[in-house]
Amino acid sequence: MASLMEELIGVLQTESGQYEELLELSKKKTPILVSGKIDELQKITDEEQILVDNINSVDKKRVELLSDIGNVLNEDTEGLTIQKLADLVKEQPEQQKQLLELHDKLKRVLGSVQALNEQNKALVNQMLEMVAFDMNLLKSMKQAPETANYNKQAANTGDLFIGASKFDAKQ
Repeated sequence: MASLMEELIGVLQTESGQYEELLELSKKKTPILVSGKIDELQKITDEEQILVDNINSVDKKRVELLSDIGNVLNEDTEGLTIQKLADLVKEQPEQQKQLLELHDKLKRVLGSVQALNEQNKALVNQMLEMVAFDMNLLKSMKQAPETANYNKQAANTGDLFIGASKFDAKQ
């Protein structure tokens, strides 16, 4: 049991460190979203994906360890959380303290990651709205009304009215 607990604490420390790295990447992403630097955004997104894949594998290991510890303690493995496990190991205050500290640290970091992700999501949505606006503007410029300009044969020239850009100040 002691080796399972030590391994779980190590896995939680690894997971916590990886979430802190994810938080730092999210912090870097915010100014890049504001500036609209797509190449840099792609690099950070690629880094995030690698980190998330690593977090998923560590998280899978954490779930397996919690299940193994639950079986050893004859506890329901489905509902066993770090908080409940800390309550179950009251006789081992050092491990309980480590579990509670890691639980609080993970909770804090995850809250920060979630808040930054919401902020970045709002920025992405604003960027998408601006792109859609620009696309609609370009589309409407191509569909501008024709002018009533005629050539010498009295045929319509088909020139588009695009506002002041057709104004000739020399005439």
